[in-house]
Amino acid sequence: MTLPAISTDASLTLHGRYAVLRFERDDVRNALTGTRLIDDICTTVEWANSNRDISCLILTGSGRAFSAGGNVKEMRDQTGMFGGTPNEISDSYRRGIQRMSRTMHSAEIVTIAAVNGAAVGAGFDLCSMCDLRIGCDATRFGETFINLGIIPGDGGAWFLQRLIGYQRAAELSFSGRIINADEALNMGILLEKTTDEALMACAERYASDYASKPPIALRQTKRLMKLAQRQELEDFLDTCADVQAMCHGTEDHIAAVNAFFDKTTPTFTGK
Repeated sequence: MTLPAISTDASLTLHGRYAVLRFERDDVRNALTGTRLIDDICTTVEWANSNRDISCLILTGSGRAFSAGGNVKEMRDQTGMFGGTPNEISDSYRRGIQRMSRTMHSAEIVTIAAVNGAAVGAGFDLCSMCDLRIGCDATRFGETFINLGIIPGDGGAWFLQRLIGYQRAAELSFSGRIINADEALNMGILLEKTTDEALMACAERYASDYASKPPIALRQTKRLMKLAQRQELEDFLDTCADVQAMCHGTEDHIAAVNAFFDKTTPTFTGK
């Protein structure tokens, strides 16, 4: 399988039906702005969406942080996407970090954030855009935009309240405080917390499990989970009926049913 061309700011490895995208800019704590990481994330998700042999993508960071979000030095110097007139900055957000938000939201594969360290600002929002988040002792989260006199320009307020509810999201956004992995676990931000050393093994265990499922049904399940957030029940039930009818006609469904009766482990082909 041919991997997409990404920059040296990240590395992409393939493990059967799941892939790992690792941010490699520890020198700037894997900041999303001022690096090529936004392009790398978008390129990788778009590649995975179009590749039916991929079922899951893990995002993680190298070094001390998952991602520090925006580059504060560029904010101070008013360079990069933070430079120019208000109209130019607005356009930079739309063409830059908001492209990541749209791409992550349109991901057809299961996305898992293996949060190896601090995830603050847009780094926290990127985690919120993933389906699952696995943390470790070093994990820290912060919706810290308010501390810099700005707002979550990547749409973080939309994602975070859908993850933990309005009240908890509001408290984190109004305070800009940093929370540790234990509090994040209690809030429901993290699905699981492990040791620093066991983080990737834990995330890959989830990814391997999902990658072993019928590929068509897995992608359709994620699609329906997203659709349920914006459709009325009657419309949603109609969609479910049509998707279910399609799934009943797949070879993977027949293989799964036969394996159920034969008490064997099926092999799925995505057909």
